[in-house]
Amino acid sequence: MSDIRTPILQFGTSRFLQAHADLFFSEATPARAVTVVQSSGDPARAGRLAALALPEGYPVLVRGLQDGAPMDAETRVTSVKRTLSTATDWAELTRIFCTEAEVVISNTGDAGYLPQPADLHPTPSQGMSFPAKLFHLLAARFAAGAAPLVIMPMELVPENGHVLKARLLDIGAGNGAAPALLDWIAALPFANSLVDRIVSEPLEPAGAVAEPYALWAIEAAPGIAAPCNHPAVQIVPDLEEIERLKLHILNLGHTALVDFWRATGARDGALVRELMAGPEGAALLALYQAEVLPGFAHKGRGTEAAAYLATTLDRFANPFLDHKIADIAQNHGQKAERRIAAFLDWVGPEGPALPDLHAIVERARA
Repeated sequence: MSDIRTPILQFGTSRFLQAHADLFFSEATPARAVTVVQSSGDPARAGRLAALALPEGYPVLVRGLQDGAPMDAETRVTSVKRTLSTATDWAELTRIFCTEAEVVISNTGDAGYLPQPADLHPTPSQGMSFPAKLFHLLAARFAAGAAPLVIMPMELVPENGHVLKARLLDIGAGNGAAPALLDWIAALPFANSLVDRIVSEPLEPAGAVAEPYALWAIEAAPGIAAPCNHPAVQIVPDLEEIERLKLHILNLGHTALVDFWRATGARDGALVRELMAGPEGAALLALYQAEVLPGFAHKGRGTEAAAYLATTLDRFANPFLDHKIADIAQNHGQKAERRIAAFLDWVGPEGPALPDLHAIVERARA
């Protein structure tokens, strides 16, 4: 594969990325080539990693309602040209990072940025967090005299670009990095972005089922451009309004459903659309009306919140998607903090009383 050049370097192999960024890169004009890096080092996922880069690509089934009409289509994603693991391919990863990469994207899960004990070790190791591994790759690129590159994290963290840059600089300072390296990292463009698409189930060995709706919103800033030409990829002047709506309506609703599902017995195999037709869905609708919409109205955003909620409820009820609530329940504590506790902080004590949302957060923390 020495003749392959991949300007996009992606950390993360999730089904979300398969049906989101990798699909966009495949459909873009022109298409863009990607190297996918597994940062977890999980050997159980070796089959998925290999299947992502098969010449025939992998399938994504797009199913749902689009402009009120049913849609059920299959596309093949062929953007992934190479796959690596940080656990076994560090030397090759470093070479590609220093000689090919122009844009780095990542989606390493809700806990991806959490510090690890190994983060301040002087040499890279698999036990490090993703930001620590990225720091060592950036140090290698700086030492090689390579050009700056653009970093576009996609984790669901507010101001994810700023957060990742701050983590890298903290790690560098803790490692006693040279001021010139820290200044170089600080000057790199880190994009704040927000991603949105419900990807309900994986296909084996690679691929996924996803809804038609998709968004990759990237906040405008010096040095930032869209990584590909695709209608779902948008440069926007300010992410805050989009971010609040997605995080505190769609994502908050998912996390509240997890809480209600647990309270009613956490039955195995339950799907979001099934819950929406039962007592959990009724509880969620009541929560939206009694607390979420009033919270947005208090901040002057009631109209757009009501419109976004209507779209969200249609997405939750999508008859084509088997979106398992057990999948959403992973990392429930962290999700409750980012999706619900952050909403409570935003509304503030001067806003309406939000007792049920407070109770969900307390149960998640218990």
